[in-house]
Amino acid sequence: MNDAELIALIERLRKEPDETEWLEFKANYHGYIQLAEDLSALANSACYHNKNKAYLIFGIEDKTHEIVGASFNPYKEKAKGNEGLQLWLTSSLQPNMGFQIHTCLHENKRIVLFEINPAVDCPVKFNGVAYIRIGSSTTKLNNHPEIERAIWERKNKTDWSAEICPQATLSDLDKSAIQKARAEFKNKFPDKKSEVDSWDDVQFLNKAKITIKGAITNTAVLLLGKPEAATLLTPAMAEIFWILKDENNQEKDHAKFGPPFLLNVDEVFAKIRNLTYRYLPSGTLFPIETTQYDSWVVREALHNCIAHQDYSLRGRINVVENPDSLTFTNVGSFLPGSIETVIKQDAPQEVYRNPFLSSAMFNLNMIDTQGGGIKKMFQIQRKRLFPLPDYDLSQADRVVVRIRGEILDEKYTKLLIERTDLDLWTVILLDKVQKKVHVTREQHKHLKSLKVIEGRYPNIFVSSRIAAVTGEKAQYIRDRGLDKKHYKELIIELVHKQQPVTRNDIDKLLMDKLPEILNEQRKRTKIHNLISELAGKQIKNIGSRRRPKWILFQSKDDEPITIKQ
Repeated sequence: MNDAELIALIERLRKEPDETEWLEFKANYHGYIQLAEDLSALANSACYHNKNKAYLIFGIEDKTHEIVGASFNPYKEKAKGNEGLQLWLTSSLQPNMGFQIHTCLHENKRIVLFEINPAVDCPVKFNGVAYIRIGSSTTKLNNHPEIERAIWERKNKTDWSAEICPQATLSDLDKSAIQKARAEFKNKFPDKKSEVDSWDDVQFLNKAKITIKGAITNTAVLLLGKPEAATLLTPAMAEIFWILKDENNQEKDHAKFGPPFLLNVDEVFAKIRNLTYRYLPSGTLFPIETTQYDSWVVREALHNCIAHQDYSLRGRINVVENPDSLTFTNVGSFLPGSIETVIKQDAPQEVYRNPFLSSAMFNLNMIDTQGGGIKKMFQIQRKRLFPLPDYDLSQADRVVVRIRGEILDEKYTKLLIERTDLDLWTVILLDKVQKKVHVTREQHKHLKSLKVIEGRYPNIFVSSRIAAVTGEKAQYIRDRGLDKKHYKELIIELVHKQQPVTRNDIDKLLMDKLPEILNEQRKRTKIHNLISELAGKQIKNIGSRRRPKWILFQSKDDEPITIKQ
């Protein structure tokens, strides 16, 4: 969220009643132990009350909802053992439900907002204890067994993928898909090759955790079912829809793919026009040829859509192919909460929307349930010198992933990749700057401390060190502008040759010379500031305040200045 969206959310939440159990206001921070207990309580309350998010907001009085501001800085705060607060919270809350931290100035006062995902399969605990909000108080969940039971019961409703499909039988599964499943299971577990060959289909499907004691699950139909078996999953949709669009965003072609997903993922990939892409890196006369898309990245993005789709929402998976990108969408919230959580957290993800389906896909070599799949996508794009994946998580029940098939600036990107001292998260932030995507003030400070960006927030751009190496010096000058001294010298020279000069004369001189990153109003403000610094020292106004006329400033000992009429 940008600052405007964040302030709008805060204002909406301030209108909620005082005792809203998925929302808590605090004037300021009172320690990491209480914060962890509050996050546990709010995640569990959001689950119990069937909310998509819970919120903990610092800098607002609890009872009056008055904005008072908070000195709390979650990015600098330390927890037990001098560990960073965010990392400590991630490891202390089990399972990790995911949360995002937002900060902004509202009415010139600092606000810190925690956006918290609800518990999914079981209550969220801190130090082995689960908490819950009752009215405006935080208490232990085991004091309220009826609420705890309701949260646990929600688990049984959550894993749609493990449910038995009552009308389905072994005959509804595709023989070719079962053979493919056997081959992939052997690739995943090479020590079981000889053993697998001795199993019949029922034994194999049970041991691969695709069926349960011979009963056909929703997972089995999705991955291995015949095309006509998709109707057995109604009202859930088992469909991947591929759409080809031209440069004008007009649809040129489309195709639908149902079960068996294990086979039809390859059919979707075959539809994608993975053209040869040529580019010329700096310092060489020989072009590099590569494909627009890495096959592993495309399959991982599509497999993630299948594994994390919320099938209870009755939506389909979409793959939209544009000339320069692929966009994947699936319905259901992004359980880790943010890409930052995925990239920075080295531990495996602990919560899955469809754990039975995820386990089966892991056994069939389709996904990595160790939590490294998304991170690997970023790393592959980074090595290929292509822009990093774009995750749009702005909608509560939809995940959008865009994979670009062209280099935005190969010299700039190549330098970022060659800077081996930059960690992946820093590269992600720089990729946002390259794409002119909003970064927070804290992220800006991080990049500024590494001296990889310049400019005044939010109008930031790549630093001179990077620009000089990539050959982007001209663009850098257009973005950064010239030294203030140079602009002043231009004004003085204009006044000397053309005096008296008007404000309009000075605007005409400087407007196209100021940084391109500034809008027209900011340029006019900058010119006003330059004139103010010169006024009374090197130039003088002989007109009115509304219609100034500037001449060179003249001391008592100077020769008289002839004014041009």
